[in-house]
Amino acid sequence: MSQTMNDKSYEILDAVLKHVPFEGWTSRALKMAMESTELPVGAEHIYAPDGALGLLRVWSDQLDQQMVEAIENRGFDNMRIRDKVTEAVWLRLELLRPHQEAARRAVSRLSLPTASGQAAAQLWASADAIWTAMGDTSEDYNYYTKRTILSGVIGSTLLAWLADDTDEKSEARAFLQRRIENVMQFEKFKGQTLSVMSNLPKPQDILPLIQKGPLSPEGRLRKGSSRRRRRY
Repeated sequence: MSQTMNDKSYEILDAVLKHVPFEGWTSRALKMAMESTELPVGAEHIYAPDGALGLLRVWSDQLDQQMVEAIENRGFDNMRIRDKVTEAVWLRLELLRPHQEAARRAVSRLSLPTASGQAAAQLWASADAIWTAMGDTSEDYNYYTKRTILSGVIGSTLLAWLADDTDEKSEARAFLQRRIENVMQFEKFKGQTLSVMSNLPKPQDILPLIQKGPLSPEGRLRKGSSRRRRRY
């Protein structure tokens, strides 16, 4: 169940982010954060029932919301789709700048078995937020493939972004552009494949021919009946 996002949750999250670089996304960081707030003792059980890991989900959702707002304010209408997606992913990563160490700690925490599935869910949510902000209205399998592929791009680029210690993050930016180019090449190949497949005969048109052909049981029976029996 997704953690409830409200003003108190955000207040606790802000306090936790100050301790996470030293303590990680742990119960100790949450305890220290609660001691620095004016919330009553035990309030974390109400506003952060899933502990530090739940607050990590709240943080990811908050960053997704900020990314969508930034996309809407900048206006991507006149950009190519690949440029839109590239800028959207980059916006999402740049929102981590004030808390790069917390982001590193988040990657470490989400790699543990106790967080199984949460990393994939957060990446999917970010990818979905980007495509939705781009105006994507797909409902078929493209809905899933777009988000699955972009989830992988975001995850791999995040690692490159965290490993890039330069202020400009130029290596991470180049990495992202290469990944997006790979995605666009795949989309082009997929489109060509679907185009070719659309020109192939449909199974329902071929099936009657197969059923009536020489390989069908009826065809073999008719062919066999015209032969003379071999005498021994």
